Amino acid sequence: MRIVRHRDVSIDAIAADIADGNVSVKSDFIEEGLVRTLRNEALALWSDGEFDAARVGIGDSKHLAPTVRRDWIHWLDDASLTDTQLAVAARLETLRSAINLHTFMGLFEWEGHLALYPPGSFYKRHVDVFRNNRERQVTFILYLNPDWTEGDGGELRVYETGDDISSYEDVEPRGGTLVTFLSEEVHHEVLTSQTDRLTWTGWYRTRPPHRY
Repeated sequence: MRIVRHRDVSIDAIAADIADGNVSVKSDFIEEGLVRTLRNEALALWSDGEFDAARVGIGDSKHLAPTVRRDWIHWLDDASLTDTQLAVAARLETLRSAINLHTFMGLFEWEGHLALYPPGSFYKRHVDVFRNNRERQVTFILYLNPDWTEGDGGELRVYETGDDISSYEDVEPRGGTLVTFLSEEVHHEVLTSQTDRLTWTGWYRTRPPHRY
């Protein structure tokens, strides 16, 4: 696994990175105007109390774990997206289709949320797939921080392997950047943020297995 950084490339190039098992980092996936509008919408939801403290685990085992993660999330409902969110969702749908063409993974939908990391927040090293639920196949993270500068923190630390914590690369959470990777393969963490760090984070999923 390696990190591949792009700027002026097509969505097919991102899909090819996924097919090769790499982490794809594309600058300017969406333009600054969309970044700022999405950020303003998210901050309005935050002000209205529409975010919940993020938990770890799944189902009945979900619980707060402030030593592991301290972000806040607002789940997105595909049926009630704003016009701006719909515009971005359309691009994410194009990417889903491209990944399917390159990998035959059978991704059929996305799920996602807005995530806000207030100052002092972090998310320790983890992978995005639960042991008893492997429907999440591909993770995408769209950064909504148009004014991010060095020292603001909140970098995404991507580990080259699951065993060696000394070998990693950091990705800056600059507005408009999209990071995409295989959910079950890539160990990663969010370093402590020094300012409000916002993302649209989601997963492309396969259908659940039939149970007889």
